[in-house]
Amino acid sequence: MSEAINQAVSDRICKHMNEDHQDAIILYAEAFGQLQGVKSAKMISIDHEGMNIEVNHTLEETIRIEFDHTLENSQDAHHTLVNMIKTAKQV
Repeated sequence: MSEAINQAVSDRICKHMNEDHQDAIILYAEAFGQLQGVKSAKMISIDHEGMNIEVNHTLEETIRIEFDHTLENSQDAHHTLVNMIKTAKQV
């Protein structure tokens, strides 16, 4: 069974995304945060309802991106983040 999204799981997901999928985080910010020209982005937390991303575009700010459903566990988070990338690439 997959883990619930607690602080430790959030930290692990954010670390992985920030180290290995920087381009995906920028896509999330641009497609779902409706920003343009994002120079850098860092996932700072994720919970059952959404994620917080620190972005640098025309200024530095933290944005909140809500998920389309409440995440059930870490496996659901993985599938949701992958599906969001597929959607963002189509935008």
